[in-house]
Amino acid sequence: MTRHEAAPPAVRVAESAMAAMIAQARAEAPQECCGLLIGTAEAIAEARPARNLRASPTRYLLDPQAHFRAMREARERGLAVVGAYHSHPTSAAEPSETDLREASYPGFLYVIVSLAPGGGAAVRAYRLEATRAHFQEIRLTSVKETAPGGSP
Repeated sequence: MTRHEAAPPAVRVAESAMAAMIAQARAEAPQECCGLLIGTAEAIAEARPARNLRASPTRYLLDPQAHFRAMREARERGLAVVGAYHSHPTSAAEPSETDLREASYPGFLYVIVSLAPGGGAAVRAYRLEATRAHFQEIRLTSVKETAPGGSP
């Protein structure tokens, strides 16, 4: 980032959502896992696991039925599906060429959980803008139980 570029805004992520993404990535390794992010544009309240229809260590295809179900259930709670996540079992938490080519929701938050050797899980997020990815900082936030429709 140059001196003149502004840092991207942070997205608050409930610790339970972050823990759920990392746990699913570890449980489904060596295959990529995937799921949906429920909340608002500024705050992720929940990570909802979904089936990877590709069952592959290098690709994912989120089950569309799970996506529709999550949209309906989130709407009932006054929230929305605002992003998706997937894992990279052996590579960095950066979008691959395939990730960029297949990302189709501008404004969506795309989160990658890396389990690459040499450390614990690394998590990064980006938003798709036109044809390139912009990384967005994730800041963990502790969240107390909220009423239905509440957000972190």
